[in-house]
Amino acid sequence: MDKSVELEVENGTYIFKLEQILAEKNISKNKLVRDTNTDFKVIKRLASGNLVRIDIYVLARLCNYLNCDVQDIIEFKRKKK
Repeated sequence: MDKSVELEVENGTYIFKLEQILAEKNISKNKLVRDTNTDFKVIKRLASGNLVRIDIYVLARLCNYLNCDVQDIIEFKRKKK
């Protein structure tokens, strides 16, 4: 089941896949918050794509905890010309 969220911007589309990774690894948002010492609102925004900026330190913490790369959490696809 695809739980990714797509957000179209001027030059392409961001695909937020945190919710999908958590489901695949059977990790709740609450567990992720506790284990990574990250604010719940930040996790919720990353999962929903409802954010303006991304903290690279938070991304690094999540990648380390989830044993994944940044593009596994957030992907950007450019618009084809």
